[in-house]
Amino acid sequence: MYVTPAPDADNDPLYAVRFGLTGMLGYAAVAVFNPVLPAVMAAMPLAIIAGQRKAFNPVAAIAGPVVLIAMAFVTAWMVEQLLPMPLVLIGAMWLCFFLGFRMILKTGSPVGMIVVVLPLLMSIMGMNGTMALDAMRLALVQAALLTLVLGPVVYMLLPPRTQERHVAVPAPGVGQVEIGAAIRATVLLALSFWLYSVMQPSDLMMALIAAMVIVFPSRLRVWDEAFQRIRATLYGAAMALLLLAFFMVSARLPIILGLIFLSGLFLGTKMMQGKRPSMVYQYAFSVTLALVAGALSTQDPAYASFTRIILTLLGAFTAAFAVALLDDLTGWHGDQPENEGATQEAA
Repeated sequence: MYVTPAPDADNDPLYAVRFGLTGMLGYAAVAVFNPVLPAVMAAMPLAIIAGQRKAFNPVAAIAGPVVLIAMAFVTAWMVEQLLPMPLVLIGAMWLCFFLGFRMILKTGSPVGMIVVVLPLLMSIMGMNGTMALDAMRLALVQAALLTLVLGPVVYMLLPPRTQERHVAVPAPGVGQVEIGAAIRATVLLALSFWLYSVMQPSDLMMALIAAMVIVFPSRLRVWDEAFQRIRATLYGAAMALLLLAFFMVSARLPIILGLIFLSGLFLGTKMMQGKRPSMVYQYAFSVTLALVAGALSTQDPAYASFTRIILTLLGAFTAAFAVALLDDLTGWHGDQPENEGATQEAA
């Protein structure tokens, strides 16, 4: 799968400042609008805006949130219609997962993750009732609308040095990608079924992490992504606990906003200069925002951090083990080198 390169300090020396500002403004929106799922509003704008490289691309900045809103309504409607028919719903979810993973493995484009993640989120929430489903749809729409506003604002305040726009060039997959997509769809559905059966909607992080880990086509890349996700989650949880510890000393909104900005500034700088892949630090900041937003709304911060770490460990390693084993047994990726992309950044 295509992975976004690290930001370049020569092209965009203010990237880290913009990174921290985006996180701070996202959290400020949580405080102002009090959304139903604050972690989604805090973390999602960062994921979309921080993924841009070089000059601001208005088409990408608009297309992502608009597609997200449309898919949120479509998938929520589909899940709501199929809820009275559980077997049909499960079959429809497997088909969505298959199509999304096939798109990723065949073209290398990360757009397929939307086709995977949104049905996953909606089906998990739908199993807990239509009110939970409506809450997730509303949270996604709120976060997407916030992204449409924040993107142009942060780039206008802190423009890159270069006027060149980054062009993503995904690499087409090789081998029998249908088999690889079927393996990944089946593994993700099995993990989703666990969530459907025994877990609460707030614990869906396990399935999300699994979806992000198992898209890679080789055994080595699957394991590498699993370890990178674990590392990023640990970084983000540690940062969140540090921020919350300072916040408890002086529980004021400007304090937490300033701390979020500083943590984003630090992690944004590490994206350009750190020894780990840049997306590790980007994902760590998303974890920090989600944990802080959740902890200061309804969750206990220590429990929230512990839960996220455990769910990530379970999801990433269970999925990685199952996919790596099935990939080995089927050999669907043919002659693709196992070390392909091993030095690339985790998506």
